[in-house]
Amino acid sequence: MAAHWIWQQAEWPDFHWQAEALAPALRECVQAQGRLLGMTGAVTASISVQNELDALLQNIVSSSAIEGEQLNVGSVRSSLARRLGLEHADDTSVTQRSEGLAKLLLDATRHFNQPLTVERLLEWHEWLFPDQISDLAHRRIRIGALRGDEPMQVVSGRLERPTVHFEAPPRKGLEQQLQQFIDWFEASRHQSSIDPLLRAGIAHFWFVTLHPFDDGNGRLTRTLTDLALAQGEAQAIRFHAMSVSILDDRVGYYRILENSQRATLDITDWLNWFLQTLLRSLQKAMTNIESVLGKTRFWQVHRDSALSPEQIKALDRLLDGDEKGFEQGISAAQYQAVAKVSKATATRHLTELLEKGCLERMPGGGRSTRYRINYPAD
Repeated sequence: MAAHWIWQQAEWPDFHWQAEALAPALRECVQAQGRLLGMTGAVTASISVQNELDALLQNIVSSSAIEGEQLNVGSVRSSLARRLGLEHADDTSVTQRSEGLAKLLLDATRHFNQPLTVERLLEWHEWLFPDQISDLAHRRIRIGALRGDEPMQVVSGRLERPTVHFEAPPRKGLEQQLQQFIDWFEASRHQSSIDPLLRAGIAHFWFVTLHPFDDGNGRLTRTLTDLALAQGEAQAIRFHAMSVSILDDRVGYYRILENSQRATLDITDWLNWFLQTLLRSLQKAMTNIESVLGKTRFWQVHRDSALSPEQIKALDRLLDGDEKGFEQGISAAQYQAVAKVSKATATRHLTELLEKGCLERMPGGGRSTRYRINYPAD
């Protein structure tokens, strides 16, 4: 009988890929990774922690959003802030859920040197569902334990005519298959023959295909990916959030997984998708850090410019750029609204900011004149 799923192939899980086809994307990722690590060396400790908090927060929230779950962002931020030692962490909004998710990702990234074991995975699963641990009578999923004997399928559509997108390997023999994965994960970390980024992509695909738990497989898969990436970089601090880029192409993510899980053991297409998605997350992180560094340099140059509180407020909005809706600069009318000043004061403030070198006029003129930040030279 022909194999319908990849795990039914006789050689499973002996994955292979076409190295020459992946070489361009892999080279781009390695270069971007190097540039990002170089940039992070230029940021101060306080900026570093804040950027790490933002990246971890985005990773957690996006990983859950991929599964259709909307988290309380403030609660997750508070849990992360407290664990990162940031002052003013708001403990009032912390929940068991946010605590578990923060603990999970920080264990994977901060403790990347610790070995992966079945016990560690089971503990991760418990952290993923902390609010259900005590509810033994109404437990719908096995928490901190491998899945049950019933077939594990990913299904969509109506009950009478469902579409099966994926079926995991049978429960019998799952312990051995999971241990085989863990043994590979530990051994491959020290093998120079496999690039660390490809290793992360293989780990992602292999674990999500095993689907060892009743629920939470996708989130644990992406946590494992973060662990593998941290091991590859040999750095606990995370500045890029791959789950954000996966969420941006959620449909493509599920499509490439389904297509690859129905195909041969040549996983080149999956690895290419993985590398392209990782590259976008690295590029996004570099853009964020460039923005932070640019903002820091700007205020260093203008710390003695004797600016009014209104001017500082407007400049802060502009420095945040597209995040605040001012990626196309600011007009006199917008300045008036942001700074809450009269039309005459807005005109005077903008003239002063031009004279002090804080702003520059954008092309165009008349009533439509817009102003943008005049970034100091490096």
